[in-house]
This record gives sequence, C-alpha cells and structure tokens, in this order.
Amino acid sequence: MSSSVLLFSVYVSTCWIILSTTTRFYETKRFSKVIQTLSSLLRQFIIFALILFAFIGFFKQPEISRLDLTKYFFMSFLSVSFAKYLLLFLLNKYRKVLGGNFRNVVVIGDNQKTNQLIETFKERSDFGYKFLKKFCVEKENFTLNNCFNYIVENDVDEIYCSVAELTNKQLREIVNFTDNNLKVLKFIPDNKDIFTKKLSFDYYGYIPVLSFREIPLDDPINKFVKRIFDILLSLFVMVFILSWLTPLIFLLIQIESRGPVFFMQKRNGLDYKEFYCYKYRSMKPSTSSRQTTKGDARVTKIGKFIRKTSIDELPQFINVLKGDMSVVGPRPHMVKHNEDFAQKVDKFMVRHFVKPGITGLAQVSGFRGEIETNKDIINRVKYDIFYVENWSLLLDIKIVILTALNAIRGEEKAY
Repeated sequence: MSSSVLLFSVYVSTCWIILSTTTRFYETKRFSKVIQTLSSLLRQFIIFALILFAFIGFFKQPEISRLDLTKYFFMSFLSVSFAKYLLLFLLNKYRKVLGGNFRNVVVIGDNQKTNQLIETFKERSDFGYKFLKKFCVEKENFTLNNCFNYIVENDVDEIYCSVAELTNKQLREIVNFTDNNLKVLKFIPDNKDIFTKKLSFDYYGYIPVLSFREIPLDDPINKFVKRIFDILLSLFVMVFILSWLTPLIFLLIQIESRGPVFFMQKRNGLDYKEFYCYKYRSMKPSTSSRQTTKGDARVTKIGKFIRKTSIDELPQFINVLKGDMSVVGPRPHMVKHNEDFAQKVDKFMVRHFVKPGITGLAQVSGFRGEIETNKDIINRVKYDIFYVENWSLLLDIKIVILTALNAIRGEEKAY
C-alpha cells in the first residue's frame, strides 16, 4: 500500500468516526421514519463531502485525484445508505413479524392526544411498543397508587403522561416513582411548566412526545466507546498488574489470616440486577454485613494497607471484563444497604440506569468510604446522578486520573 493511500485511509476513517459520533449518525430509534433517515444521510454526507475533498488541499497528494474522490464519495453514500435502510427494515420486521424487542407501555390521561398516541401504538407494531392500559385521571376511582401498583405488577417499561390532566403534585409523585423504580417517563406536552427541564423531543407518527431524562450511555455509540475503553484498560491492568500482584497479595494475606485471596459479595448493578463483586480480602473471615468503620477490628494489617491505597478494588477489573461493571460509574453497594438507601434517599435508583464502576465522580469528589451521616449518601447520589446524565469519555478519563492520584496520596476515608 502506497503512502498516499495509507494516509487517505487513516484521514477518512478518523474523520468519519469523529463526524458520526458528533452527529449520532448510527442512532436508530424505534419511530425513525424513512424521510428522517434520508435527512440524516444527506446531512452526514454533505459534511463528509467537504471533509473528503479537503484532503487534496491539506495533503496535496498527486496519486489521488478529484475523480477518484468523487467515485469514492458516491460508493460510500450508496453502501452506507443501503446498510442504514436495511438495518431500519430488519428492526421493524423483527418487531412486527417476530414480536421481539417490545416495550410495555401505559398511558396516564384521557384526551384526544392520548387516544391518538394509543392508536399509534396499536397500529404501528413496527415501533415496538405494547400498549397495556390507559388510566383516566378524571374517574372517581383513579389514584396514583393503583397506577403505580399496576406498573410494577405488569413489568411496565415506559409511562406516557398527558401533563394537562395532572397537577404539579401528581407530576412530582410520578417523577419520583419512575426515578425510584427504574421506569422510563415520557410526557405528551401541554403544560408550559414542564419545559423548564432539559427534555428530549421526538415525534411518534404526528404525536409530539417528551423524554424526561436523556442518558448519554443509552446511545449505542457512547455505549460502544465506553465498553472499548473498559476492555482495553481492564486487559492492561490484568496483564501488567494483577498477574504478579495477586500471588504476592495471596502470600501476604496468608501470614495473618488463612483463607482465599478474593472476597466476593453480592452487589446491585445495571437495572438493579445482582452480581458478585470481586475484591482482595482485607478482613478476617466474618459473616457480618455491616460497613467497615474506622479502627474496625476485622481489618488485617495488610488489609489496612491495600484499603488505604485502594489496591483491594483492583480485582473488580475482572467484573469489568465480564461486563458486570465499568471502570467508572456509581459505586455498587451491598444488596442490603441498597434496599435501605432506596427507601430513605430520593432518586437513589437513578444510579442503576448505568453500570456501576470501580471508581466514580462521587468518590473523587470526597464521598467515598463509610456512610456516616445521611448527608454523605445524599451527596453521593447527587454526584452519581450528575454523572449518569452528563457522561463523556473525557469525564471518565479525568476520574481515572484523579483516582490514581488519590490512591498515591492516600485518602482520609479509605479504611
């Protein structure tokens, strides 16, 4: 391969990745229309054409002509367009014919817009929504508690509300319920008060629908980028650190306390699913599930050191490689503690919209270790929710660097 062709390949590939990530080009929504997909293609390739023909001006390569670039442009446009529409077609058929990838939905409100939306759900099975029930707010026997019980009992995924029929108090109750029960909340807009929130606006057919919370890691490209970052960093740590550190830690642990080198404990992860979290054992074998406190007699001498430097957390890179955790995310708590916090702390469950992490924004912001007061867990949840709603790869890298620096310096609450 000539140097010109190699340079062109690297240039085009890099620019396409950056452009596609910025424009969310590969995002395919359930309700995407043919015309919307075409609009997305045209916007993408207009910008791509400018980037493509800028190659000659930037690098002045005599081996690649404008005619070659024109041919490459049209081949790229046709192949990507075909792939894009084929994916859209296959996903629609998968939902419509095979009945897969459906989400259960309920509608709160009884008016023209809610009825139109329900008809859309029923007629457009290719959207992948299974309508279960409509709750009429004006009926005498309507209560939000009955509505919430039905949602939980029937495994409802998404709730659509007509804000025109609900009071501000009812809206707050619905928002709190969805946050604390991992349900997706969307509004059929009519009330100006709701527009003070940062909302995502889409059309289902001709019905406007607002999504209450936009989570960056729901985007397939963002999810893929984060997963690649997790895998690469995990493999590096396992090959160059855990491979020699684990036997050494095992020998040091045996001097004080006979038993396994790893300690496994059930934690709640993505969508509140349970998994076994790995750590180097830093305490004497015990059946107690209480949090570690300062001066805890269960902690061994070597355990104090590896906890102070956060070395005990390194085996969680195994969890990351397995897909149970991410390098960065809300720290997972023990199942018993999660149950307690979910009852006491508002919006605690929002943390579980993403994978838990070995480290997190709350931890590098001073809220790691023992929960001594309600303020500790409330502030931890605030930082976790900010991370969930504002994720970026640069934020992950910043948190990893701060975590490494804190481990070198040692932290006050690392005991």
